[in-house]
Amino acid sequence: MGIASRIASLLGISAYTRPAAEGALTLDDPAVERLREQFGGGLQPIPFSQTRWYLSDLEAAEHNADAGHLAGAARLMRAARKDGVLAGVLSTRTDGLVRLPKRFRGRDEIVAALELGHEQTRSVFDEMCPAPELSALAADGVLVGVGVGELLPVPGRNYPVLVRYDPEFLIYRWYENRWYFRSNVGLIPITPGDGRWVLHVPGGRCAPWQAALWRAVGRAYIRKEHASIHKDNWEAKLANPARVALAPQGASEGQKDAWFKRVMAWGINTVFSLTPGYDVKLLESNGRGYESFEKTIAAQDVEFKMAVAGQLVTSDGGAGFQNSDIHRSIRADLIKATSDALAYTVNTQVLPPWILGRWGEAALRDGAVVEWDVTPPKDRAAEAQAMVTTANAITAMAEALLATGGGAEGAAHELDVDAMIARFGIPTRRRQADPGPAPVRLREVA
Repeated sequence: MGIASRIASLLGISAYTRPAAEGALTLDDPAVERLREQFGGGLQPIPFSQTRWYLSDLEAAEHNADAGHLAGAARLMRAARKDGVLAGVLSTRTDGLVRLPKRFRGRDEIVAALELGHEQTRSVFDEMCPAPELSALAADGVLVGVGVGELLPVPGRNYPVLVRYDPEFLIYRWYENRWYFRSNVGLIPITPGDGRWVLHVPGGRCAPWQAALWRAVGRAYIRKEHASIHKDNWEAKLANPARVALAPQGASEGQKDAWFKRVMAWGINTVFSLTPGYDVKLLESNGRGYESFEKTIAAQDVEFKMAVAGQLVTSDGGAGFQNSDIHRSIRADLIKATSDALAYTVNTQVLPPWILGRWGEAALRDGAVVEWDVTPPKDRAAEAQAMVTTANAITAMAEALLATGGGAEGAAHELDVDAMIARFGIPTRRRQADPGPAPVRLREVA
């Protein structure tokens, strides 16, 4: 089985996926490398930022996404992330997640190589997969349903570095069942797990954008932006009251004009000396239209929190958070789903090419995998207490069975310890029998 077939079996790529067209660009083409050098090695074009959004733009983005063009959806999510409420809740789900403790499983030498350098500054895994890149990739998966990145080779290192690209430049061709990246040098087909491309699709294999949050978040963002603009407009017009100057009925035009000019020059701490017939006052609005805008803004903030966090979270204004705070802010199943999806992408597209290059094809069978520890600290304490309670119960039950039978020989029943271990999920392993001393062989002497 070739490396391409191994990658396909590792990722579960369908046999019906059409190969890239003959002559299609690849990252290793000399022409592509020459063109990239002209852009300083960059592959992603300059993003286009749209600063005014309307519900009609959201509808157009939905139609384009179903056709495989995610530019509108990705631009909308990039604009929405300038909202403080959304940015804060999303960062807790993504930035907080990738900074939770990691666990590696697999061959000892590979695990040791991944954790190399952890005691000094950053481990090899952290250098290969920087936390900001993983966080951005996870955020793309949550909001857009798909994220993309490249493993860039680094001179002097035996491992690459992950660089996340904006999903604005992703295109999906239905008739090929293949993703493309619209790069500086042209349209490049994406082959996940080939050692260069990383495609993060937590939204599912078929139309992952339909399972993402960008439509709900996009609608809330557009409505909140419009309400904020209208509220600012209302305040600019009605927050500053109008000044009214009253002149007596018999005043001449010159006297009226001079009086109006004095009122027009009304500044801070202005004092007027008035004779009978002259008056000055403020004309203030008694309307409460601003409350409608504030209610709309508050409702969209709730939309953000429910969509991203799965519940209404409370911001305490504190600096940062501890590992336990993320479990109080984000629903536990959403944390687990995001961590599992990100770990699957890393374990199938980032680590295997690196393991293959260092230890060979045979090491792919029992290489190494990573997972984030998303268990809440309080659950660990409860788990430890449950083990203590189970151990006490086993001991007490065994003694009770012996006592009822009048001793070990006369007991009618004995406790099935293996069943108890399986029922309460206690991790154990069989003790290896002691082989004893090696037999002594006698040699005949001639």
